[in-house]
Amino acid sequence: MNILKRGAEAILYKEGDALVKERIKKSYRISQIDERLRRERTKKEAKLLSEAKRSGVAVPKVFSTEEFKIKMEFVDGIRIKELLYQEDSDKAKIAEEIGRSVGLLHSNNIIHGDLTTSNMIIKDKIYFIDFGLGFTSRRKEDFGIDLSVLKEAFKSTHIRHLDILWQSFINGYKQTNSSSTIILNALEEIEKRGRYIRRE
Repeated sequence: MNILKRGAEAILYKEGDALVKERIKKSYRISQIDERLRRERTKKEAKLLSEAKRSGVAVPKVFSTEEFKIKMEFVDGIRIKELLYQEDSDKAKIAEEIGRSVGLLHSNNIIHGDLTTSNMIIKDKIYFIDFGLGFTSRRKEDFGIDLSVLKEAFKSTHIRHLDILWQSFINGYKQTNSSSTIILNALEEIEKRGRYIRRE
């Protein structure tokens, strides 16, 4: 088995031309609970990927789901994190496309849960990967937190280009999400609370 990535919850490896995500056993959990959690989380992630695809967002196509495994399309491209490091990359265009896709996810009540530029890959378009922390919600607070994670990722990884990235992202987000104003207000409240906590 050629393991491409080993995370806290799962391993990723190639199987032919496909990518397999397998949730690994946790020895500290009771066996029956561990199996139930891994089975439920695998099923939930596969469902989110399928729902995201139906919403018009580029994600890896799910081929099959077993107990603890998702077999999916292997997207052979470059991570947005690395692309944004390239001086000649069109950062405004990239961020606007990200915004349009996240707007579609949120319009369909899908929370990604880990919106970072490491979880986006560009091939012919921008693909979103790793919905392991994702869920569905109608709460504006949840959408705001999703955006907060992305904004913090821009700050920590691409601080030099934060202004153009964030403004372009917002431009794209507004194009596909009719509730964008309400959600951006929720984000602002989240950021205010964060600043208050840090001052304390």
